[in-house]
Formats: sequence, C-alpha cells, structure tokens
Amino acid sequence: MADFNQVAQQFVQFYYDAFDKDRKSLAALYKENSMLTFETSAVQGVAGIIEKLVALPFEKVQHRVSTLDAQPSNEAGGILVMVTGALLVDEEQRPMNYTQVFQLMSDGQGSYFVFNDMFKLIYGAG
Repeated sequence: MADFNQVAQQFVQFYYDAFDKDRKSLAALYKENSMLTFETSAVQGVAGIIEKLVALPFEKVQHRVSTLDAQPSNEAGGILVMVTGALLVDEEQRPMNYTQVFQLMSDGQGSYFVFNDMFKLIYGAG
C-alpha cells in the first residue's frame, strides 16, 4: 500500500497545478460516479463536474495551499484529504480563503480517482 500522506501531497500538487492552468484537464481525475459540491451546487459525473469547473467566473486562478491533512478512509485503499488555503483570482490582490475535501479511491491499478470533492470559500467574520 502506498503511503497515504505521500499520495495526498502528490495528488494535491497535481490537482491545483492542473486547475490553475487548464480546468478541462481535470476530467481524467474523475469518473461517472464522482461527485463535486462547489459551494452549494452539487453535480455528478465527469461532464457535469468539468462543465461546472470551466464555468467558474474567473480566467486566471492561483491556489496557495496552507494545510494538507490525509487519512486512510476505507478497506479499499481510499484516502480522505482536507486542504485549506488561499485563492488569487484574475487581478484581485486580496486572496480568498478556502477549504476543500477530496475522497480519493483506488482504481485497483495503482492510481487514484476523485470520488468526492467538496469546496467552500471561507468568509471572514467582518
């Protein structure tokens, strides 16, 4: 079994690099039974997830990861990953804080796919 922390770190780096460069390229990380909840909007399946991500109202984005925590999540080799960080979008100078949780599942062939993906912006209490 692969070290779940190492898998989580490699996945998060790959995911955000791809997201920041070309959101369409994330399609390979999802399957038809995958689900994304982005803020309050939930979609299932590769096409719906990519459609949602591509339709987000910004052109440029940069993720800055602050924390990354991972745990093995089931007997099938799943990994639960929780990320907190900051987003810079378009020409905005003030980053927005976010949290994102991924449930990674083994594809049975040594790789992982995103089974669940939940994203929330964290708004300040001000």
